Amino acid sequence: MPIRILAIVSVVALAVGQWFIWSYAPLEETMGAVQKIFYIHMPLAWWALISFFVVFCASIRHLMKRDAASDILAGAAAEIGVLMSGLALISGSIWGRAAWNVWWTWDPRLTTTLIMWFVYAGYLVLRGSGMGGERRAMVSAVLGVVAFLDVPLVFYSARIWRSVHPAVLASKGGGMEPEMWHAVLVNLAAFGALWLTLLLARYANGRAEERARALMLSR
Repeated sequence: MPIRILAIVSVVALAVGQWFIWSYAPLEETMGAVQKIFYIHMPLAWWALISFFVVFCASIRHLMKRDAASDILAGAAAEIGVLMSGLALISGSIWGRAAWNVWWTWDPRLTTTLIMWFVYAGYLVLRGSGMGGERRAMVSAVLGVVAFLDVPLVFYSARIWRSVHPAVLASKGGGMEPEMWHAVLVNLAAFGALWLTLLLARYANGRAEERARALMLSR
């Protein structure tokens, strides 16, 4: 599917998702309208983790094959992952202000997510450094594999350390009406379409940059 068509599908899906959030899903009794941030926060967090899984897989492939395509894919996925995890932290702090009456608390889920964000932000800084091409790609691939160790920790942190994060209750279905779960699933799909659009667009740009660089070196 061409990127432009996928982009249009993403916009339509996100618009439908907003309708599910504000018109279809019922108002939560305790938190009220603030709870609706959950329908944006959760997809952002999930697709950020999937982005970092793509970085992990692409990095392993690059270590095995030494191909530029895997390196470009890893970089594209990392950029999207850092963006979405950063937005998840921001939306989560707004949610936390209503749930815990503080903008930030060193809850296990929040702490491990913040660490993850800093690790992958450092990964992007490394990719943008002046290090030589293949050497940079190899070091980035190693970091892309090692950095993924924090991703399962983020996912299971709320269960390991008995976090009070609202996602723990939501994952067990507590306080969630069927209509709320419908809104969650629709927005997961909508943000997935957006994620794929961004990934393909950034990957295509990366390949174009690589071809331009190779052309300049061949002159």
